[in-house]
Amino acid sequence: MSTLTSVSRKSFASRLPISELLAGDLDYHIVRASMVIMFFFFGYQKWWAYEADRLEPFIGNGPLIWWLYPAFGHQGASWFLGVSEWTFGALIFAGFWSKRLGILGALGSTGTFIATVTIIPFMPDGWDASAGGFPAMTGNVPFLMKDVVLLAVSLYLLKQDAARVLKRLEA
Repeated sequence: MSTLTSVSRKSFASRLPISELLAGDLDYHIVRASMVIMFFFFGYQKWWAYEADRLEPFIGNGPLIWWLYPAFGHQGASWFLGVSEWTFGALIFAGFWSKRLGILGALGSTGTFIATVTIIPFMPDGWDASAGGFPAMTGNVPFLMKDVVLLAVSLYLLKQDAARVLKRLEA
């Protein structure tokens, strides 16, 4: 039985590299499309007062974005973020056809998520004291943790698009 299992695994593993799902760029395109969708929906929220109010603890405690309130005011800061998110989402979308535009979108996306990830250590009451503090997340910290993954996705798109542009330049 173990020989049969071993043969089945080898057979399955040997077919993976030639399968249609793994041979193409499906993962790359799904990641790109996911980021476009995320930026569209998150950018849309920024146009409404309910989201401007919800952003207060994030902007107010963000070491890289605190300046938005003095520069643009309460609602203006939300609009600034919405325009930024739609711009980066549009550039990432354009990256389906133009890798150079995709690089710009991925750079903006990377900056966005660096800015939001850096809020995590500064978020008041972000670690539940009754559970021993760090790493017991509470409040707004769990919401921000998704941005760690989105930062990684942004860096992945940046690397992929830059590699494709360099490959074309070398050809």
